[in-house]
Amino acid sequence: MSIYSRTFWQAAGERAIKTAAQSAILVIGADQFDALAVSWGEVGGFALGGLILSLLTSVGSDALTSQAGPSLTNSERLD
Repeated sequence: MSIYSRTFWQAAGERAIKTAAQSAILVIGADQFDALAVSWGEVGGFALGGLILSLLTSVGSDALTSQAGPSLTNSERLD
């Protein structure tokens, strides 16, 4: 699998969106959610940071392995 394929970027994008959502929830605090007290700029910054780190990890993983997917392990295969 190459980083130049659509399938790779679909899988990497899905992972990145999940990581961004997890990062946002971490900043918000799932048990103390108050939409008026949240610094939405900070939430967005952490979410964007998580998204970028996830994409970089997927690209780096592809460069390190010859497996069929954006994963360091063989747990996700895109054939």
